[in-house]
Amino acid sequence: MDNRKRAQKIIKRLTDRHPDAGIAINFRSPLELLVATILSAQSTDKTVNEVTKNLFKKYQKAEDYGNANLHELENDIRSTGFYHSKAKYLKKTGQILSSKFDSKIPTSMNELITLPGVGRKTANIVLSNAFGVVEGVAVDTHVQRLAQRLELSNNKTPDKIESDLMKLLPKEQWSRFTDLLIFHGRRVCTARKPNCRECTINRLCPSASTFG
Repeated sequence: MDNRKRAQKIIKRLTDRHPDAGIAINFRSPLELLVATILSAQSTDKTVNEVTKNLFKKYQKAEDYGNANLHELENDIRSTGFYHSKAKYLKKTGQILSSKFDSKIPTSMNELITLPGVGRKTANIVLSNAFGVVEGVAVDTHVQRLAQRLELSNNKTPDKIESDLMKLLPKEQWSRFTDLLIFHGRRVCTARKPNCRECTINRLCPSASTFG
């Protein structure tokens, strides 16, 4: 079975297994989604959602981040980890949004990735979930791990893995495939101990025999 056909079977089985698959970050606006996704690097959605409960009350506009006291902003996001870098990203992003984008979130990949702390993964998440714009596949650690275990990509960098997945799937499935792999990676095909016996796609996975 070639990889395109196998990918379609994987999508069908994962859709049945995870009908609730979707973005787990809480947000009410494109700005909130952008901020939360920047904070999610090396953190969990649960932690980010806890932090943003108060953060989004305190900082409601791009200008609020741009004008923020850096030390205070660091304390506000400390529990997400790497808070020194993230606070700098948020402050600078707020300034750029205010000065270059009329305080609005850009709706193109090329513009979004000019913002500090925003790579293709973050941009893809914001574009698809805030604007319904699909320009690629968001490759986070779960998507990267599962794409490699499923041998849908033999590459090791997110950008190259994204390119491989985009070639395998029709564009209308790119966002959905991301959600499905993330949920499956959290619930079944975990990093340390994948539960292959309970995996709905174990017969489609070349790595299943490796993990038992």
